[in-house]
Parts: sequence; structure tokens; C-alpha cells
Amino acid sequence: MAEVKKSAPGGGTGGGWTRFVTARPRLTLLVALVLTALAVLAGGGVADRMGSGGWEDPAAESTYATEALAREFPGSQPNLLLLVDTGDARKAGEAGAAGKAGAAAVDDPAVVAEARKLAERLDAEPGVDGVGSYWSTGSPALRSEDGRQAVIAARIAGEEKDAAAILDRIAPEYRGTHGPVEVTLGGGLAVRHEMQVIIQEDLLRAELIALPLTLVLLVMVFGSAVAALLPLGVGIVAILGTNAVLRGITEFTDVSVFAQNLTTALGLGLAIDYALFVVRRYREELAAGADTYTAVRTTLRTAGRTVLFSALTVAVSLSAMLVFPQYFLRSFAYAGIAVVVLAALAALTLLPAALVLLGDRVNALDLRRLLRRGRPPREDTDGSGWARVADLVMRRAPVFAVATAAGLVLLGLPFLGVKFGTADDRQLPVTATSRVVQDQLRDGFPGNPGGGLTVLAEGEATPAQYEAFRARISTIEGVGRADGPVTAGGGAGQAYFTVVPEGETVGPGAQRVVSELRAAPAPFETSVTGQAAVLVDSKDALAERLPWAAAIVVLATLLLVFLLTGSVIVPLQAVLLNALSLTAMFGAVVWVFQEGHLAGLLGFTSTGDIETTLPVLMFCVAFGLSMDYGVFLLSRVKEEYDATGDHEHSVRFGLRRTGGLITAAAVILAVVMVAIGTSRVTNTKMLGLGVALAVLMDAMVVRSLLVPSVMKLTGRFTWWAPKPLRRFHDRFGVSESDAPAPAAPPAGTEADRKEYSSAL
Repeated sequence: MAEVKKSAPGGGTGGGWTRFVTARPRLTLLVALVLTALAVLAGGGVADRMGSGGWEDPAAESTYATEALAREFPGSQPNLLLLVDTGDARKAGEAGAAGKAGAAAVDDPAVVAEARKLAERLDAEPGVDGVGSYWSTGSPALRSEDGRQAVIAARIAGEEKDAAAILDRIAPEYRGTHGPVEVTLGGGLAVRHEMQVIIQEDLLRAELIALPLTLVLLVMVFGSAVAALLPLGVGIVAILGTNAVLRGITEFTDVSVFAQNLTTALGLGLAIDYALFVVRRYREELAAGADTYTAVRTTLRTAGRTVLFSALTVAVSLSAMLVFPQYFLRSFAYAGIAVVVLAALAALTLLPAALVLLGDRVNALDLRRLLRRGRPPREDTDGSGWARVADLVMRRAPVFAVATAAGLVLLGLPFLGVKFGTADDRQLPVTATSRVVQDQLRDGFPGNPGGGLTVLAEGEATPAQYEAFRARISTIEGVGRADGPVTAGGGAGQAYFTVVPEGETVGPGAQRVVSELRAAPAPFETSVTGQAAVLVDSKDALAERLPWAAAIVVLATLLLVFLLTGSVIVPLQAVLLNALSLTAMFGAVVWVFQEGHLAGLLGFTSTGDIETTLPVLMFCVAFGLSMDYGVFLLSRVKEEYDATGDHEHSVRFGLRRTGGLITAAAVILAVVMVAIGTSRVTNTKMLGLGVALAVLMDAMVVRSLLVPSVMKLTGRFTWWAPKPLRRFHDRFGVSESDAPAPAAPPAGTEADRKEYSSAL
């Protein structure tokens, strides 16, 4: 084992941060270990405190109507359904008269008696309101067309977590065989609860898949098993720390359980990205002859600043989701910002401390020697292949720029046909119990179960006025049936009407009906809710705030990239090319998940639309990751340009030094996202597979082909900025290099320029 070379930790150009993290490395790592252990304790059970909803705008009309109806008319908003099935329950010798028909009908006396007993028990349960059933109302909508199934409906009151706890308590008492009937549980609450359980199970499986594969890939990248373990350790610290942060946030606001998937993906992905960048630069400095402390100082001054800057750009991109009212989106901002900050903090604190202790033993346990068979080792930072790619791309820059951009636009064309919808039980696998119940309601019951709209009427009105309003809304185009009113007792001046639209539950026709109902004149205040109404309100909320979110992402990106490069051209390129890199992801989302291609292979049910918030979420995540890779490349290009003033050489140098790093980081992150994409919940599958495609396209196409070709076409104009902005950058900007850019590039051949660069 090689001897560890060290020099005094103080002095030099390392700065206070270097001295802080390297003066007592063992103490730093011990404190980190203690904090991580505390994070494990603090973050334990965080998933149980999370919700599985959050797609609604809490200030929307539909939300107000839903809450008012649940409070005043709990029977109008059932979230728990007991599907009573007589088909398989009757055994030989039981109730022989019904047995002669082969299956008991829901009107059989024995079935009626058992169903009423179940409904009475349910009505007596604490926290359960508004119990109704086919046997108490006679409503044909609650009876299957073949007469073998019927429904008991109820509402479990309280917040989402409290309602889920009640469901957990009572479900075992009602699920299963009861005399002549078999009972299964469905409804919105059961769907969300089962979704939460499945997500937790899938996340554990994804971690078990991703961690060993990631370690194998890191060993392939570094060769050294010691170096490979460092990024993985940073990722685990970031994930555990973020779980503790989310646990704390759940004390103050709702957090979606889906956000845990992002915690795992970004925790591993970004922590590994940052650790890769830091360890790679540290090994470069060691290979150049630096001692341990000098290598750490140089690494923190250069790669460390880039990591900090990259983390800031990713966090800003994710923070844009805070402008939306849906807690589903806000949850991803909470998780994303926390995991980015912790990943960067671990990479810039724990990693340098570990590198000081390891010295050049960071290269120990080179497992690739087993494959070399006596051949001399090859430096893994050589990057000569990427230099040849850069030369080829820049020689044919117009061809590569046009062909790559056109290909990306072509891949994104399916997104022009996107249709937005709401998440429902079909997110779950076909074998999920609550999904089975909802499928049977859709296929076997008359009308449009779960797809109706409810109009809440508030204000004093006469029976004649109620009837006139019902008749008026019955004539609206697209309305199949309007029932009601159901009035509140005691002269409260409240009633509701049930409206069943024709066609799809949340299709364009149902959305038009929502608008017509809201515009219908009435002698009282009205508000509309239902799946289509929730979708309309969600789309309006997103459309209203989307410009603000886009402005945050774009303006912050322009500013941050300017501070990194001192150019006004490079930030514009970064925004446009990053956005272009996402076209394949959005096109694939529509082609696969909306249109249903590969549904059988990937194991999901296409609903013919995309959940409204998913494109916003995927854009913020993928754009932030794209900026992460962009900062890695641009920082090395700018560093070399500051040193040499040679634009083409700097682009070639940047791609040579970071091409393999970015590709390795993208592949590792894609592996993590694909592991997340193995989820049985469709939205999680879409997020994982979509972002995996986006990062691979960005690393292997945009960073390798499009960026070098565009920078070649813009030439030295790439680095232009007006004098006032250049002075601003000189004062406030950041760079991996402390040297000012020379006025002109050195003359001579490529070999001369390389010699000049190495001399610097």
C-alpha cells in the first residue's frame, strides 16, 4: 500500500473552509456519524406521516364544495365503499333456495339481513358518518346490473392521516366473508391508503436494487473499491438526513409520500455526482504530484466551488414548485431542496475529511487489475476518446447542431397531443384490492360510478326554485342526468344536486359541463365539485402560477450561469439547450403512458391522459439535473479558457475532462431512476423512467454533441458580455480558476497550446 503524503494543513491558498474540514478529520467524521444516527431515529416512520393525495388546489371552488358537503352531507361524499358480493359466498347447504339459482341475489332475504347488519355496525363505528347502502336507499346506482353485487357507502371523517388510521382499525372487521356475502373494501380512502403502502414497499425494493448496482458502477468508474465507497456513503447520509427533515416538515404541513422516491433518487444521484466530481479532481491532483493537503485544498477551491454552485442551481430549479398550491408539488420541493443541500454539504465536509485520512490510499483495492492481466494501468482521467469526439463534433459543427436539435424536436412531437387528467385507482396494479373494487364498479354498475358532479346550493330557496334549477341544469349539453335536491334539515338553507355527465369521467365534455354548471343562474350561491371539477381547478391553478415558476427557473439559471462564466451568451445557451434536452422525455411520456404503447411490457394501465401535475414535476427535476451536468462541463471549459484564452481548445478540454464523468454520473442516476421506475404505481413509474431518459439524453446527446457544436458555432463570441456586466462578474462571480482570462489565445499548434496549458 502506498505511503500517504501529507503536508501541514494550515496556510496556503486553501482558505478557512479547507482548514475547518481538514484540521480534525476524525472528529468531523465522528460528528457526522452521530448526526446520521440521530437522523435515522428522527426520520423513522416518516412515510406513515405522509399523505398520498395533494393534487387539489386547497383554495379552489371544488375543494370548498367538497369540504362543505363532507361536513353537512357526509353521505354525499363517501370515501369508503364496501362491495358486497353474493357470487362466491354461498356454500353447499346454506340457504338452499337461493343456492338453486347458482348465486345469491342481493335481494335474497339472508343477504339483505347480513348487509343491513354490516351497515348498522359501520354506522356505529367512531369517526364514520353518512352510511348508506343499496338496501337502505334502493338506489339502482348502488346495485350491479347482474344483481350479484351491491354497495355500502360511508365517509370516514377527519384529516387524511386520521382517516387512514380509522380505516386501518376497522378494515379487518369488515373485509372477508360474512355469512352469505363476501366483502371487499374500496373507495377513495382505501385507494390512497393502499397506494401509500405499495409505494413504501416499492421504494424499499428500489433501494435494494439501486444500491448494489450503483456500487458496481462506481467500482467500474474508479477502479478502486475505496474510492467507490465514498460517493455511496455521501448518498446514504443525504437520504437519511432528508428523511429526518421531511419528518420535521410533516409536523407543520402535508407532505406527499411520493416525495420519498425523489429523496432516494436525488440523494443517491446528486450525492454521487458531487462525490464523483470531488474525488475525480482530487485524484487528478494526486496524479500531478500534489501532496494530500494541497490536493484537498485545490479540490475544494475548484471542484468544491463548482459543486456548491451546481447544488444552488438544482435547488433553485426545484424551489419553483413552491409557487404551486398543490401539496403534491410542494412536497417535492421540500424533499429536493433538502437532499440537494445535504448532498452538497456532505460532499464538501465529510468527503474532504475522509480524503485527508485516506491520502493516496483512495486508490487502494483497484479491482480492475483483475481484468488487466498484466497490462500497465491506464489513467482513468485520460479522456482521449472524448477529445476525439469533441474534435469530430466541432469539425462538423453545423451538421451536428442541426441534426441533434431536429432529432430532439422530433422526439418531442407526441407531447403536442397531451391530454391532462386526474390520478385515480388505475394508478394501482390490477391486483390491488381497492383497484379491483373500482374496476368492478366501473364495469358492472349502471351510470358513471365516481364520475358524477355535485352542485352545492347555499341560501334560502323554495322547493319550486330548487326544482327550476334542477330542470335548468338537466338541459345543459353533455348532462346525462341531474338528481336532487337533497336538503339539510332545520331550514339551514343548504342542499345539493347530483349531476352525471355523459361520456368520460374527466373528459373534455365533463369539463365543459363543469363550466356550464358554474355559469348557470340560480337564486342561491352554488359551487361545483367532482373529479372533473377538481381537474378544471387544478389546471387553472397550474396555468395561473406556471409563468411564475418558469420565471424563477429561467431567471435564476441566467443569473447563476452568468456568475459562473461571465458571459451573457452561455446562460442563454444553457436555458435553451437544457429545455431542448427534455423534449424526448415529454414525447415519451405521452407516447408510452398516455397512448399506452408498451403498457403490457411495463405493467401499467393507460387512462388516456397524464396527471396534470406530473409534467411540471418532471420538468423541474429534469431541468435541475440537466443544469447540474451543464455546470460540471461549463466550469471546466471556463477554467481552461481563463487559463489559455483558446476557445476551441477549452471546449475540447472541458469535454475531455468531464465527458466520462458526466456520462458515468448520468448512467448511475439513470439506474437509480429506473429502479424507482419499477414501482407498481403508474405516476412513480412515469417519473422514474421519464427522468432516467432525460438524464441519459442530456449526458450522451446534449452535452456530448449539441453543446460543443453550438459553442463552436458561436466561437469566442460565446464569452461576450457588456463591460458593466463584466465588471459585475469580476466582483461577484465565481470560477474554478483564480487567474484572469488572457487577452488573446496563445499562437502555435495544438501541441503548443497543450504545453502552454500544462505549464500554467
